[in-house]
Amino acid sequence: MDIGFVGLGAMGEAMARRLQQAGHDLTVWNRTRSKADALERVGAFVAETPADLARRCDIVFSMLFDDATTQEASFGAHGIAEGLREGGLHICCSTLSLEQARRLRDGHGERGQAYVTANVLGRPPAAQDGSLYVIAAGEAVQIERAMPLFERLGQRVFIAGSDPVQANLVKLSLNFMIYSTIEQMAEVFTLNEKLGTDPAMMFEIMTNSFYTAPVHRNYGKLMVEQDYDHPGAPVTLGLKDVAMFLAAGSEQKVPLPFASVMRDRLLASVAAGDSGRDFVVLQERVRQEAGLKPR
Repeated sequence: MDIGFVGLGAMGEAMARRLQQAGHDLTVWNRTRSKADALERVGAFVAETPADLARRCDIVFSMLFDDATTQEASFGAHGIAEGLREGGLHICCSTLSLEQARRLRDGHGERGQAYVTANVLGRPPAAQDGSLYVIAAGEAVQIERAMPLFERLGQRVFIAGSDPVQANLVKLSLNFMIYSTIEQMAEVFTLNEKLGTDPAMMFEIMTNSFYTAPVHRNYGKLMVEQDYDHPGAPVTLGLKDVAMFLAAGSEQKVPLPFASVMRDRLLASVAAGDSGRDFVVLQERVRQEAGLKPR
């Protein structure tokens, strides 16, 4: 199958490699051409524009940072929609606002093109080994068409519904739960540290008793090790996600008071100069408020 992949950040590149390793012919595009060079060396074709990429492909994936970059790559000059044939399928994996998800769904529909949301849960190492969780939504026939690709990318595929927007809201909701869990662990580690308990010991007790989920094990380890400078996802991404989650709550008239707490915690990290660091660095805001110095 001819597959295209638009957006080769840490997640996008790893996902594109998984698809290529499965034997698919891969065409890639990235705003910064140098990020495509490694894939070109192993046989991928590098397109000049998203439209050129789409002309070569049956199915196009995109994994871009935000609403604006996704809109431009999809419907801007030389965007995916310009080159995608009628009946061609665009699968967007980006974490987007509900408004942008609707623009993608409706814009492709008006052109006779198919569209599916396929958000993923997991950090770059999970993308590399195919152990992501895929949350898909869209027409059943299109999800069935893409299922072999989803199964290559993830250990399990969840179908959120027939409207692509449903998967976007599920992803925003689960991301909010990740940030909330990080805040919980930061408060727990900090309080126990002030009484003299090593956070590493607290982490060992947590993750070998009731708190065994990947979100506790993976993010908790980064927090205990204070591994803030190899970001799988930066603070700015977390702030974007929480802002979109709050916007969804406003749209649906659902109060989300703790989401406001998380927004402010992430804003404080940006103000402290940590915008490019991994979002687990928000632990330092908790420690700072408690009068602790960075270890």
